[in-house]
Amino acid sequence: MTQVFIDGSAGTTGLRIRERLSARSDLSLLVLPEELRKDPSARRDALNRADVVFLCLPDDAAREAASMVENPDTVVIDTSTAHRVSPDWIYGMPELPGQRERISSARRIANPGCHATGFILLAAPLVARGIIPASASLSCFSLTGYSGGGKKMIAEYEAAERDPLLDAPRMYGLSQQHKHLPEMRKYAGLESDPVFCPIVAPYYAGMEVVLPLSGEICSASLQDLLEIYAAFYAPAPGMDSSRVPVRVTDAAEGGFLSAGFHAGRDDLSIGVFGAEGRLTAVARFDNLGKGASGAAIQNMNLALGLDETTGLVI
Repeated sequence: MTQVFIDGSAGTTGLRIRERLSARSDLSLLVLPEELRKDPSARRDALNRADVVFLCLPDDAAREAASMVENPDTVVIDTSTAHRVSPDWIYGMPELPGQRERISSARRIANPGCHATGFILLAAPLVARGIIPASASLSCFSLTGYSGGGKKMIAEYEAAERDPLLDAPRMYGLSQQHKHLPEMRKYAGLESDPVFCPIVAPYYAGMEVVLPLSGEICSASLQDLLEIYAAFYAPAPGMDSSRVPVRVTDAAEGGFLSAGFHAGRDDLSIGVFGAEGRLTAVARFDNLGKGASGAAIQNMNLALGLDETTGLVI
């Protein structure tokens, strides 16, 4: 039976991965006793005994843990930012051209960032099809639930007497140096970083990433864009069309688009809205699902030769 070790299983991403995998009968979780959870020797042993390792750690700790894996057969899936643009790691976004095959044979997989997931899935098809040039100066704003900030932010938002400023959405990444920008630029095929405005709001989970497309940037019609996305994200050969991780839809909730639409799920939906010359492409998903743990499990499934949606909530 496949053995899986989650290094950093106490964090929000690690807990969601553990929850999803605990329900599966084809996997066995290696769990260290609490007193050994941070013991270097015990961790090294588990990292090398496992068939699959999930690193749910801060960047420096993820680099250290990755360096401890000496078993050439162990698949390492890093959910941190540490290796996302490294040439020695495969970027874990199966929906990009050729990436599903690369992930299937990889031993080092870098899981995408949550904001980056939405932006890349929106921008990459348009750059690849020449709808927008690689030199385009794009902008993006992204609304996320507070669970994306980890345990500390969750505690702040769920405190009995929290700061009143947390009752309204808060923009951050004000210096335009957000850690997701390098992967956003690289995997969207752009020559420069987008102007990126991430916003955290007072709800637990769910994400809405918006790519504005003015007529100066994109001359394609709304229907053209929907057709491009539908073709780009068509189900892979043999995939159950009712269980695709990324789907294209023009559905809205009575003229509204809730960022919580996919909360608790591991899939993502793309839509295009607006008027000619003033369009918005929108990706909605759970920041802990397709934006983190769901994507990590999808990558694990591919690396193990399984149906990539096994164990996912879609």
